[in-house]
Amino acid sequence: MHPDEYAEERNRLVERLRRSGDLADPRVIDAFRSVPRHEFLPPSERSYAYHDRALPFGEGQTVSQPTMIAIMLEALACVGEERSLEVGAGSGYAAALLGHLTAEVDAFEIRPGLAERAGKALERLGIHNVTIHVGDGCEGAPDRGPYQRILVSAGAASIPTTLTAQLAPGGRMVIPVGPARGSQVLYIGTRSSTGVTWKTGVTCVFVPLIQSAEA
Repeated sequence: MHPDEYAEERNRLVERLRRSGDLADPRVIDAFRSVPRHEFLPPSERSYAYHDRALPFGEGQTVSQPTMIAIMLEALACVGEERSLEVGAGSGYAAALLGHLTAEVDAFEIRPGLAERAGKALERLGIHNVTIHVGDGCEGAPDRGPYQRILVSAGAASIPTTLTAQLAPGGRMVIPVGPARGSQVLYIGTRSSTGVTWKTGVTCVFVPLIQSAEA
């Protein structure tokens, strides 16, 4: 399917998110207009691609609700020059959006089959500044960091210190924290000279963050 086949539906979704107040940053708006969500979904789900809800795409995983992704990306406050890290890449959709907002993205997915599918979708769309890695994203990539932005796209029981250690001075990190079953809370962290300062955001529900010992 041509990426523009759903352009009108995509624009309607963007306008709904703008009216709700969840989408305001012009750069994030442009990312949502530019990245075709349907390309990251199986054919059976593509007709729902621009509904504002989470959708399944395989192996018990979901593509997050557009509202939630918008809130997280706005909280990251990207300016375009950052090196960024995503943990829990899944379908690759959020990584593609992050790639539109930052200079370079390392995205980790622990499930090889999903990582392969995400990589193929990015290649098909000509998105070359996002690299999908197979591995435990909680370990990050110390040899490639530090990162100015870190996006965690799955719910963690606690904030991994291995990730905060890779957050560059002035960098920002967004992560859902809470129980595997039930609601979580979005945490937004900013690194200063004295450490990482956290504030809490909206409640949310994400699939659990899986580490290599659990895979």
